[in-house]
Amino acid sequence: MFNSSQRELLRVISESGPLSRTDLAAAIGLSKAAMSGIARELIDRGVLHETETVYGQGRPSVLLDLKPECAFFIGISLLEDPAPMILSDLNGNIIARQQLPYSRDPKVIANAIAYGLPEILKGHPQASSKLAGIGVALSGFVDEKQATCVQSTLLGWQDVPLAELIRQASGVDTFIENDAKAVAVSEKLFGIARDTPNFSVVSLGDGIGCAHVIDGRLYRGNHGGAGEIAHATIEPGGAPCRCGKRGCLDTIASMKAIKEMARAAGLKCTSLSELEEEASLGTAEAVAIIHKAGAALGLAISHLIQMNDPGMILVIHVEGSFEGLFGTVVQQAVEANVLPRYAGQTPIRTRRVDSDVWARGAASIAAHNFLIGPNIS
Repeated sequence: MFNSSQRELLRVISESGPLSRTDLAAAIGLSKAAMSGIARELIDRGVLHETETVYGQGRPSVLLDLKPECAFFIGISLLEDPAPMILSDLNGNIIARQQLPYSRDPKVIANAIAYGLPEILKGHPQASSKLAGIGVALSGFVDEKQATCVQSTLLGWQDVPLAELIRQASGVDTFIENDAKAVAVSEKLFGIARDTPNFSVVSLGDGIGCAHVIDGRLYRGNHGGAGEIAHATIEPGGAPCRCGKRGCLDTIASMKAIKEMARAAGLKCTSLSELEEEASLGTAEAVAIIHKAGAALGLAISHLIQMNDPGMILVIHVEGSFEGLFGTVVQQAVEANVLPRYAGQTPIRTRRVDSDVWARGAASIAAHNFLIGPNIS
């Protein structure tokens, strides 16, 4: 769809935001005349548009930015039942949403997505004519082509060519990705990490996810498994994990593990917030659970800092708050387990998210492929 020079220009703008032709030429290493020609092609195609005029010491500069309505994308999350399905523009803004019946059968999922497309596109003729891709976020390992689910314990899959099944059913280019990696791409394209070339995302929910962006690119590793801290052994010989090992971080610090420990201790807590409240009342069991889970998560994050030295760790969570005892314990564990010279050097940002985060992340995978092409590293 785009040649190499056009993709490079789109990559720079997607990572940096609106830029002048002069700044774009300098960033890509082309003459201003050559850059102006490429920019004009993309403006004529409706991909770029001129925004504000910036006045400085020399001639005024007109900034170029991506045109949000030049392309639209579908994002589906297979982490929830029913499965959220959203329609978004190129800026990640959600235009429409609906729900799909959840299934673990790949062919049923593909047909449900194809069946749901006309409904979600209804009333949006511009999106219908400019639909550029479908993205799907799931829990599991995905190959470097973002086409095949190599393994998903949650879905019970192994070597499932989900992207091709959906493409055949819908007629739309489709890309799949691990849930945490999809969120990392979304944050790089549209979120708070847009100006951060090196960062890690840690997602805390019923399971724990992690992904790394290094030098502005999603880092997948040789087999797509980079960032799997959920199944890093934190407690040797500990509780059995769904992956088949014991003592994984997932068995100690995930919301599912925390709730299970609370039930085993006889506490009637169904959320982290309720457990925090019990701890504030001095309930020893609640305090012990929070300390155990928070220390484990903090230890894992300290390992990320020492291995990657990222510019930021972004922790996203769907329930509770990091303002209480849990967040304090996590921070203390991080500081206690990194080398003294690194202590306090890496910003750890926490953000509570809604359930749209996974579907929006999935849509960003399709948007990334539209703008830049496959992110293989």
